[in-house]
Amino acid sequence: MSRSINKKILDLLAEAGALKRVKRSGWWMTGSPTDESVAEHSFRCAVIGYVLAGMEKADPYKVLLMTLFNDIHEARIGDSHKVAHRYIDVRSAEKSAFSDQVDSLPLFLGKELSAIRKEHDGQKTIESLIARDAGILECLIQAKEFLDMGFKKAEKFFKTAPSHLVTESAREIWKTALNWDSGEWWERLGKFER
Repeated sequence: MSRSINKKILDLLAEAGALKRVKRSGWWMTGSPTDESVAEHSFRCAVIGYVLAGMEKADPYKVLLMTLFNDIHEARIGDSHKVAHRYIDVRSAEKSAFSDQVDSLPLFLGKELSAIRKEHDGQKTIESLIARDAGILECLIQAKEFLDMGFKKAEKFFKTAPSHLVTESAREIWKTALNWDSGEWWERLGKFER
């Protein structure tokens, strides 16, 4: 493998690392008590996608690729909240940035990532529907955690976002999450013993 190939791979890894510093803009628009990075969002999207793929008997590898690389373009253009979408052609910028990122990648990388992005954007396969549901569900779970911490504005996400969930599994998880105490798991495990 040549140095130029290795450098392109390292550049992609650096862009993935940059997502740890890119903040999710929707939360700061609400005045959220904490910042969340795109990398944090993408990680839990991948976990949720993997779970949903199992529940829906879909290809977990495809779902993981879709969720992990869905927001990689934000390393170049940042995260845009819905108000910005009203004024800026964000979708076009996302596609352009993503193409620039992956088109020159060596080996199988560029072709596979381009194909997986095209499939995700088409929203025709069960894997693409699951990946989109994973992103929505991740935001809803984050909103529920913020609500459980006392941040009331997070509840606004509950009004419209759940109606965009397509898979039965995602809707089932969200229905359960509505009555779930997001901090109970660590409270239960952290009980003092005498």
